[in-house]
Amino acid sequence: MQISIGTSLKSDVEAAVAEVCSKAGSPKLLVLLASFDQFEKAAKIISDRYPNVPLIGSGTISYYDTSSDKRMMLLSFGSDVDAEVGVIRNLSTAPMFDVPAMEEKVSKIQAGDSNTICLEFCTNDEERLVTTLNVALERARIPIVGGTVFGYPAGYTPKVLVNGQLYADACCYALIKNKSGKIRTYSENIYGPMDCPVTHIATKVNLGVKELVSLDGRPAADVYCQDANVSRGEIVDNVLTNPLGRVIGDQIFITSPYEVGANGSLISYKKINENDAIQVLELKDYDAIGSETRRKIRDENSRISLIFSVNCIYRHLLYSNKGYLDTFIGEMKSVGPHVGVVGGGEQYKKQHVNQTMVCAVFE
Repeated sequence: MQISIGTSLKSDVEAAVAEVCSKAGSPKLLVLLASFDQFEKAAKIISDRYPNVPLIGSGTISYYDTSSDKRMMLLSFGSDVDAEVGVIRNLSTAPMFDVPAMEEKVSKIQAGDSNTICLEFCTNDEERLVTTLNVALERARIPIVGGTVFGYPAGYTPKVLVNGQLYADACCYALIKNKSGKIRTYSENIYGPMDCPVTHIATKVNLGVKELVSLDGRPAADVYCQDANVSRGEIVDNVLTNPLGRVIGDQIFITSPYEVGANGSLISYKKINENDAIQVLELKDYDAIGSETRRKIRDENSRISLIFSVNCIYRHLLYSNKGYLDTFIGEMKSVGPHVGVVGGGEQYKKQHVNQTMVCAVFE
């Protein structure tokens, strides 16, 4: 697949745009990733420069050879791609309004067997978003790989980019079809059940603020402290090693508490529903798990044009604290050309998850 990666660490926006565009050629799709102080100005310059090229983008912390919150990147997809881009607006109120337009784009893209994905960046209301997107995508069996905008400065309203327009309370998406190979998707979970795990039932929740009020009829924080052997004051920092897991059959979907409520509730980045089965998880051998993910990617993809990943901010912090982040980025790069972003949450297929890496591999 013809994909070029333009990068720049220049502080001047126009100079950075010139540098990232130098490799773009004649693109059929552009994806802009930029620091938040450059994003909006760069979006206008690039959309003016390529007025007829589908364009999406986000402000972000990015991975390439290193992690940086000052880098601008432009991914340019060439002649062997079919692409349709669009926006889902009003995520917090009425996202279904834009589904008919998305369904038309899904019909136009004519997805084949494992050769099309929906790459997206969103600002909020991820569970509602994933449900909305799958109304249009499920029948065509197009998987979602995406992330929640994260890392923006205090007071800034997060926005996403579609064809020169910036949208808050929204999701930008690109339907990408590879006409010369497959696009395979992967997710990586470095957490699992504790020894002799205890499964609890969510008995009271407040969905509006993603608050888990009680487990088994007890304050959720007290149950967490008992299982993880920590005090209430240690919960938020301890989530890097012991997040919560929503258990569905033999699958576990992570949710990350970030605040303890006044009455011992846990407020998280992912919603938990009443009667969900919940476990306190523990950190596993992340180096071995990552090695297995990379082995699988190598085995299943003979010629890799690009690996695009979304790595959760909590994994980013964990790896940074353990001095492993540069190792992780280097190991991903050893598999094939790798571009990553840090997400405040990750969307994968039919789920919104936390503390996970999701990626798309373009063959």
